[in-house]
Amino acid sequence: MATDAETRAEARLDALLDPAHTALVTCECQNGVLGPDAVFPELAAAARKTDLVGQIRGLSAAARRAGVPVLHCTALRRPDGRGANTNARLFAAAARVAAAKPGAALAPGSEAAGLHPGIGADPAVDLVLPRLHGLGPFQDTGLAPVLRNLGARTLVCVGVSLNVALLELAFGAVDAGFQVVLPRDAVAGTPPDYAEAVLTHTLALVATVTVAERVVRRWSGSGS
Repeated sequence: MATDAETRAEARLDALLDPAHTALVTCECQNGVLGPDAVFPELAAAARKTDLVGQIRGLSAAARRAGVPVLHCTALRRPDGRGANTNARLFAAAARVAAAKPGAALAPGSEAAGLHPGIGADPAVDLVLPRLHGLGPFQDTGLAPVLRNLGARTLVCVGVSLNVALLELAFGAVDAGFQVVLPRDAVAGTPPDYAEAVLTHTLALVATVTVAERVVRRWSGSGS
């Protein structure tokens, strides 16, 4: 039998996930990030261990059935690097990989930059917000006003990575006044034990951590 505290927590999560004011936001779920020719293979491998792509596909389908907007935030880098940051080791590492593995480069219009087919994106209804700069999808990308125009107050954030981009997304969303829900089996980072520590000791302080199946049940109308 659930305790009073557990019952209250479940009720709060149900309220947060109300389809009337929720959006699903995917982060960098692209061929060149999660596919076989990933920029950072260790990250792609970590995502495969939890079937991250399959979890996001299920969440996306449930979101559309419930009328929840689905937004895909993607990272791009022009072949000439124009508009891209150069002020962190991460950017330099990504540029080196792109030079060595052109098939993994996230050039606009390339296969690598496209959304991973396994997540089940629907171009007829989903929104895609690309960026050329920064560590994550929130700052100066237009994401916040688009979400507000859609009536969203809670963001279910999924994708990669718990090392950088998802941290920026979660912190930016909270700073902007949004509630954040993180399904732990629909996010990934590397190494996996570090990703788990970030979820437990950092992101759980600012977001509600749950599992994808719990979100799907709520959007399917069956609650807890």
